[in-house]
Order: sequence, then C-alpha cells, then structure tokens
Amino acid sequence: MKYAKLDAKDYAREHMRGIWAAALNPFRADGALDEAGLTQNINHWIEGLEIKGLFICGKQGEFFSMSIEERKRNFEIAVEACDGRAGTIMSASDQNFDTVLELARHAEACGADYIVVHAPMLHFVTDPDDTVYNYYKAICDEVNIGIAMWSHPDSGYLMSPELCARIAELPNIVAIKYSVPREMYVRLTHMVGDKIHVSTASETEWLDNIIELDWKLYLCSSPPYQFQTAVDRRMHDYTQLAFAGRHDEARRVRDSLDPVRAAFRNTKPGGKPQAHGKYWQELLGQVGGPVRAPLLQLTDAEKAATRAAFEGCGLKL
Repeated sequence: MKYAKLDAKDYAREHMRGIWAAALNPFRADGALDEAGLTQNINHWIEGLEIKGLFICGKQGEFFSMSIEERKRNFEIAVEACDGRAGTIMSASDQNFDTVLELARHAEACGADYIVVHAPMLHFVTDPDDTVYNYYKAICDEVNIGIAMWSHPDSGYLMSPELCARIAELPNIVAIKYSVPREMYVRLTHMVGDKIHVSTASETEWLDNIIELDWKLYLCSSPPYQFQTAVDRRMHDYTQLAFAGRHDEARRVRDSLDPVRAAFRNTKPGGKPQAHGKYWQELLGQVGGPVRAPLLQLTDAEKAATRAAFEGCGLKL
C-alpha cells in the first residue's frame, strides 16, 4: 500500500487525476485471457496516449464471464504492466459479498492503487439506503485500500446524492463513478466538495464537467483509447487545455471529435458493446479479439459497416 487507510482520501485527491480508462479484456480464440495482448495494449495506452490510470476487470472487461482466479490474474497483469507509470483501480464488484472481499484483499496485496465496487442488486428491498450504506461500510471495515463507489442503472436503482454523500464520510471511500443523470452528479459534487472525486463515464460531458464543476478525474470508459491514437490525442489535448483554463480552445478541440463519436456510436449494435469496442480497437492496431459467451460476436456485415465508418471519421493513424 502506498498510503495508510486514514490517508486514502488525501492520497487520491493528489494522485487520482486526469483521464482513466476502462480496459476491454482481449481474449484468444480458445477463450483464454490474452495476457500478452493486454500488456501490449496497456503499454500503448500509457506511452502512446498518456492515459493516467486504468479501470481493470469491469463490465467492459467482461468480469462476469471470468473465474475468481482469472480476475485475480487480471489484476496482477495490470499492476505488472503499469509498473508505476499509471494508476490502477480494480473492479471487485460481485453479487457474492465474500467474493467482493476476496478480490478487494487481492487487489490490496498485489499492489493496486484502488478498487471499485458497484452498488449490489437487491432483492425484496424498496428502501435501499441503509442496506447500501451498510454494504460499503462493511467493505471499508475489512480492507485498507481506497474504494470507489459505482452507481448505475444495472443495479435496479440509483444511489441518491444524499446516500452517496453519507457513504463518502467513510475513511477509505475516495471516489464515485456515478452513471446517473447530470443533475444528480452536479448535486453530489456540490454536496461533497473535494472530499471525494465525483465522475461519470460520459466523454461528451467531460469537458463541461472540468469547466463547470472543477472535476479533476475522468473515471472512466473506453473513449480514451478508442477515440485517440499516438499521433491524434485530441481527448488528451482538450483535457490539458481545460485544466490550463484555455476553455475556448478546449471546446474547439473537443468538438472536432464529433465525427469520431458519430462513427463509433452509429455502428455499435445495441446488444454488442464489447464486441464492437474490441473490433474498433483492432482497426486502431490494438489487440481486440473475441468476446466470451454468452455475449454475441459482430457479424461480417456489422464489421464492414464499422470499418467504413472508422475509415471516414478522421482519426489519424
């Protein structure tokens, strides 16, 4: 651990900054995790794109299709590949609470910087606040590592800003990935100040959130490595311009990515986000590979449409 439990908030405030990306996991044709491919991607993301941190083994990474041992190995590969050049936040999310703790302890032991745990799906519960607070408190009580909350619609409910602010008082809660309507995360930001990082996965809202809410952290999704190349780092560039207070220039750079956003969005089949994202990575020269069952692969026609849109979107390779 690079910090003591009671110093987790201060450490994250200083070190958990900039653009963090959620990693898609490359799998081989036989279904095994492509460890060399993941390491190759991580090296490109850090050295070529200057991504500051990586969200490992989340929904983008198909954690739901992986065994506990595979998830632990995924953590280890990321820590080894980052080698102090970028931060790591490991998804310890699971419906089984013992699994959450096992993964959290492994993340702490193998040298990860933080973990993220999404709000659990709850059964027979109509007023979740006390239960969800106790859920995060129980995790905090068991580990020392900094923890990010994560609220999204897949849980069947959204954590209210008031609940998030209450949980933010726990000593090693350092951030939240808040996948909610903007008015909710704006309200939470004003409630917690700089006590924890508040962030959302929307790249299209990132610049406005830097300017209007003084956000310091993008946590996190795949656009940082899907909308950029080593010679065309416009997300990085508009972020740095915004951090420097050069807002009009930042907006011009941000808006220039609209054709890339449209090409990606308009070719993504609704039921195949991971497969589409991996194929887009391959078009960029990164390691993609197939998705694991029961997810669906792209058809040849879907690949052709994606390739045509990619070639016309204006990204420089």
